[in-house]
Amino acid sequence: MNDFIRVAAVAGAMLGATPVLAADPPTSPIWHEQKVKNYLPHMSWPEVADLLMRSDLVIIPVAAMEEHGLHGPIGTDFLNSNEEAKLIAQKADILVAPILLPGNSPYHMGFPGTISLPAETIQKVYFEAVQSLIQHGFKRFLLLNGHGGNAATTRFIVDRVNQETPGIAVEVGEAIQPYLAKMRGAEGAKPPVAATPVFDRHGGTPETSSSLYLTPNLLDMSKAKTAPLKLPEHMQKMLPQVVAEDPTAKLVFLAEGLKAKETGKKTSTREMTATGVWGVADFASATAERGKANITRRVDATVQFIEAWNKLRPSGTK
Repeated sequence: MNDFIRVAAVAGAMLGATPVLAADPPTSPIWHEQKVKNYLPHMSWPEVADLLMRSDLVIIPVAAMEEHGLHGPIGTDFLNSNEEAKLIAQKADILVAPILLPGNSPYHMGFPGTISLPAETIQKVYFEAVQSLIQHGFKRFLLLNGHGGNAATTRFIVDRVNQETPGIAVEVGEAIQPYLAKMRGAEGAKPPVAATPVFDRHGGTPETSSSLYLTPNLLDMSKAKTAPLKLPEHMQKMLPQVVAEDPTAKLVFLAEGLKAKETGKKTSTREMTATGVWGVADFASATAERGKANITRRVDATVQFIEAWNKLRPSGTK
């Protein structure tokens, strides 16, 4: 008997009434999810059919299940891309269709909990899922990649959809670049988050800030910390140029960095950092406000792209 029912029973007895004990609600005590508009797992088939009358466009998060330091959930990439897609769909009235939780993350396998699938498996599953949606009447597809390691796979899925089906697909990151550039131009130059830029990538302050905005109760910031990076000597030497965003240095650094242990490059996450965070930025600069600003820009840019696409090719176009 919970405390509320016990108090009610005692009060009733004191008033001379026969206590009536209410039964606990017949629902799961851990279920707290609210129905989200246009989110496929929450929808009935008539709701999907109704949406098809308004839009033939689907946004599909391409996710991953991998370590995110001592403080972040394994599902960060799935959760954040999913939540971003939901926010877009509230403004653009399109379908959100999550397909897979894991992605391609072999370089994080040194940390318990990471699940990594081959790129071949990932692209096949997403491609076949798109084929199902095409059969129902959806024709246009936005792939929202939430994990850098899925970039090549996502581009291949997009190309397969365009080359092999009646559907039309684009990748969100590429699609929104012109709109983000316009926003930056309108806002003017902004001061850097840190006075002195430092290397700050996987599991670092940008990603953590987004999580603090999108899924705040799933992080434990009391455990957030970095560790000294152990990079191959030649990569350590080029690090200042990478931090300064030199395009050549960044390209060759990322071509070699963050690769599976089996490649012998000595750049799997476990070989470079004890915490799983690939960066050295102070987590004090990770804030929900920073995450909100970043996600809001991306959401608004995606909505602007969708609006432009709808004008160029309205829903229902043969």
